[in-house]
Amino acid sequence: MWLEPVSRRVFLRRAAWTATLPFTGLPRAGADERPADLVARKVFFDEPDYINVRVSPDGENLAWLAPIDRVNNLWVAPIADPKAARPVTRVTGRSIGSYFRWAHTNRHLIYFRDHDGDENYRAFSVDIGTNAVVPLSPDGGVKCYLQEVDRKFPDEVLLRHNQRDKRYFDLFRIKVSSGASELAFENPDFADYVTDSAFQLRLGLRLNPAGTAEVSERQADGSWKPFLDIPIGDVDLTRFIDFSADGNTLYMIDSRGRDKAALYAIDMTSRKATLLAADDEADVVQVAMDDETRRPFAAKSIRDRVHWIALDDGARQDLADLAGHGPGDVGIISDSFDRRTASVFYERDAESGEFALLDRKTREVRKLFTQRKALADVALRRLQPVTIPARDGLKLNGYLTQPAQDNGSKPPLVLAIHGGPYARDVWGFNSLHQWLANRGYAVLSVNYRGSTGFGKAFIAKADREWGGRMHDDLIDAVDWAIRRDIADPRHIGFYGASYGGYSALVAATKTPDIFACIVDVFGISNLITFMATIPPYWGPWFSVWKQRLGDPGTEQGRAFLIERSPLTHIDRAIRPILIAQGMRDVRVVPAESEQMVAALKQRGVPVTYVTFADEGHGFVRPENRMAFTAVTEAFLAKHLGGRCQPIGDDFSGSTLRIETGGELVPGLRS
Repeated sequence: MWLEPVSRRVFLRRAAWTATLPFTGLPRAGADERPADLVARKVFFDEPDYINVRVSPDGENLAWLAPIDRVNNLWVAPIADPKAARPVTRVTGRSIGSYFRWAHTNRHLIYFRDHDGDENYRAFSVDIGTNAVVPLSPDGGVKCYLQEVDRKFPDEVLLRHNQRDKRYFDLFRIKVSSGASELAFENPDFADYVTDSAFQLRLGLRLNPAGTAEVSERQADGSWKPFLDIPIGDVDLTRFIDFSADGNTLYMIDSRGRDKAALYAIDMTSRKATLLAADDEADVVQVAMDDETRRPFAAKSIRDRVHWIALDDGARQDLADLAGHGPGDVGIISDSFDRRTASVFYERDAESGEFALLDRKTREVRKLFTQRKALADVALRRLQPVTIPARDGLKLNGYLTQPAQDNGSKPPLVLAIHGGPYARDVWGFNSLHQWLANRGYAVLSVNYRGSTGFGKAFIAKADREWGGRMHDDLIDAVDWAIRRDIADPRHIGFYGASYGGYSALVAATKTPDIFACIVDVFGISNLITFMATIPPYWGPWFSVWKQRLGDPGTEQGRAFLIERSPLTHIDRAIRPILIAQGMRDVRVVPAESEQMVAALKQRGVPVTYVTFADEGHGFVRPENRMAFTAVTEAFLAKHLGGRCQPIGDDFSGSTLRIETGGELVPGLRS
């Protein structure tokens, strides 16, 4: 199985087959629509009631994450009686990570947890009968990933961690019930590797200085033989999925020789590649697998909505059954080993998502849980897919939410930009959009060039374009919204996190006249210092980033990176800026925010800086999310004129620290 310790596509960030018509025009919010009641922030930003509902391999039980005192813990229930749910963990302080899975004992769950956002996730197992928790990987700054599980070894898993060398992940065979560990492979320099259902190491990947990848096949004597090469233009999209149960077929998503990544099967004897699934409009990004045969039965791409491609008659029947249950983009979460029962999730934009069970014997789809019960009586707004033309003719996918209005006037607009940059926005319930629309803002998100899912040419158009054409795409989106009377040009704000935070700082220092205010959440201010402080386990991927972004090891590269750094152009900054930072962030370290704040203060630019001592690259604790959104809401209301809920007790339990500029935001003080 192929698991990436560092996603080369998502360097900085923290589901149906529905067809959608091309964008031809947008309705304005009607003049007879009354603004919705002000909805409490916690409705949008508190923990969901249910997360990641999974079926046990024997089909007897369900497991999911749900909060206990606002901290996510693991719960289980018999599949025949979901109301008989009980928690099997009782962690406090910081939630269990959203990814977990069943062991093939059918008695143990494997989960992960880090320390205050440091991203050193430690693995644990919990016995659902006794609630006994066993650590599976070392503590103390060690990052761990689940590599392989299989029914043949019910009480064992393959894990990888970097205790020996922070740059590389060694492979270990671990007893789920006891935590006993045996080294299976000491990794000399592979950036990644692939194992099979027999727990055998099969492939290893190295990255060259030019950013290309060399994949080698392990031989019976432990030596390595060249298998295939991946050009740098394909590194972002090409990845291995799994070997078939007999070990004779390799399944991979591959963009070599084509623009949109597709699903292939490779015969390991003849090396013949067979195309299994492709979408001319978008990359194949996910594959649904049969756990017994380890063969794919469906593939997913995302256009403006999710699109599933069935690979056999059974999958076609599944998709038809799921479509008949109700609207939404469907995500297939898990299957019982015999594939009788599947857990699925219906993503919806203007109501809560829904977890359901598909019974393939009776062909029944049964609702399990509403993900967010608090949304039941909330008037949500539609998330509308849009197409925006860039100035060079490139078509950009985006999503627009419009507020209800009672006077027909143009609303203020918040441009909300995703991180990555090699990631993307998708359709569905969006807390940020719904919260801001409820406050009276139009909200526009843009999949600028470099966003994933739209082919490798779209990604390549972002090469050496940080702060360049990638920023032009965002300005083109603002112009598009103004031309269509979607937004008041005098009241436009910018909101971005991670790479989106970098984009926010570029907006503040390159096009300040367009925006009335800026919100930067752990954004990069100096590309030189940013690239010098990446975590050591990202080192193997650094050659790709030197090609994509710029090489700080050359004089020309350094000059380019300095020129594209917002800090270099601080003299252009004039607009009020709110900056937020997690102090345990290992991706964009606090110094990135601190040096920007110091420079803004020196120039007399109004800046408010808030920090969270127990957060990393993203605000995980609900108390911190409440505090941050309360500050942001007051800041936007002052500069854009939207509605604002009083801060009240939304700072309670948070580690929010107002470092500077509290007096610039109503309701705050330094």
